[in-house]
Amino acid sequence: MTTSRLQYDFDFAVAGGGPAGSSAAISLGQYGHSVVLFEREAFPRFHIGESLLSTANDAFTALGVTKQIEAACFPNKWGARLFTHDGQSGRYVDFTDVREVTRPQTYQVCRQEFDRILLDRAREVGVDVREGWNVSACEFAPDAAILDVASRTDSSTRRVRVRALIDATGRGGLIARKFNLRTDEPRLANIAVFSHYTNVPRLEGSRPDDIRLIARSDAGWFWLIPISKELTSVGVVLPVRLYRRLATGSPEDTLNSAISDTPLVADLMCKARREWPVRVEKDFSYSASAYAGDRWILAGDAGFFLDPVFSTGVSVAMESGIEAAAELHRALMRNDFSASSFAAFSRRHRKRFKTFRRFVVGFYTPQFRDIFFSPEPPSLIFRSVVTILAGRWNASLWTRFLNQLFFGAVSIQKRFNITPAVFRRDQDAGYPSETRSEKACERTNAPTLANARRPGSS
Repeated sequence: MTTSRLQYDFDFAVAGGGPAGSSAAISLGQYGHSVVLFEREAFPRFHIGESLLSTANDAFTALGVTKQIEAACFPNKWGARLFTHDGQSGRYVDFTDVREVTRPQTYQVCRQEFDRILLDRAREVGVDVREGWNVSACEFAPDAAILDVASRTDSSTRRVRVRALIDATGRGGLIARKFNLRTDEPRLANIAVFSHYTNVPRLEGSRPDDIRLIARSDAGWFWLIPISKELTSVGVVLPVRLYRRLATGSPEDTLNSAISDTPLVADLMCKARREWPVRVEKDFSYSASAYAGDRWILAGDAGFFLDPVFSTGVSVAMESGIEAAAELHRALMRNDFSASSFAAFSRRHRKRFKTFRRFVVGFYTPQFRDIFFSPEPPSLIFRSVVTILAGRWNASLWTRFLNQLFFGAVSIQKRFNITPAVFRRDQDAGYPSETRSEKACERTNAPTLANARRPGSS
């Protein structure tokens, strides 16, 4: 499909060349539309967010990059290993237990290479990819989206007119900031400090490259993610209060301090060598009051981002980018780019956010951790939890009901110890306070047993 050059420079524009933007652009190109993608950086470039979910495989198939991803030989991920700070209690999160995903095995990726694969695929399907170009402003007329773009190499500028825009600018939030849509998550006001290391021992057994999630004795936690044969991404996430206590010097000092007072991590890192500068990401959890409007849609981190504890970022980015492209394709077919025409996308994206948010917020309570890290939780209920954590946010009603039982157990743990209380409850542990609205939400969020059936039941 081609556009009228008298009226539009391209059918559609995508701002941002990360997984959300590349996925959206690839999908639009596959539909046959003319597409321009503006990415402010020159690839390859560093980016955090290296662990994928099982549902990423569906996106790879849709985008036509499965062979390229396999050829890259990224470390295989079959799930996660959970450990307490001392290594004495924990369990395995096994994606092969999930029956609602097409393929359980996924990957831990080096984002420089992974993002380049997606951007190259966009070029293959005919997308006009402009690296080093920043979308500095955007306006929305009744019949067009109008972008002001600037080259970061020679400072040249131009104006581009398209039918609609997909904003995939991540934390930069081109449209969210323009329309004041962004809403911070006060209960997830956390800070991540991280770097890449060599000489970090891998897990023993047949799945050495799975992510290790190590809970500190307080509200913080570590990730250890193998991203190549040599490199391991190591980071600590701390609520602001804990970060302020630990951050007495440079970022390197903060990370080293967190490592040294977490016994299991200290043991694993005793021979490690840091290969990259230590980086800090602050206040990185937020949502938006709207995910679509007249001639625009937010995809990936431009719409919402949650604390990285369950590795939702990249998989959500690709999935939402593909869905945003499908919305624009349908909008062109019916010649309706109004906000109301994107209502289904907005509902779906908000449900996705709320589903994952519930688990992320829950993780920052000691009672959730007591049960989640328990060596032997009820297998049927825990399998339903793993289904969501594998990326199947739109799981069956039966799975959602079992998830509600899990959160019911968390609520009971707040009053009675149905499993040993492993994690600290004192104020210095740094857990955020639960709001009244969230307590009310817990009481009204349950699907009823009468409506919940096992998959395959009649």
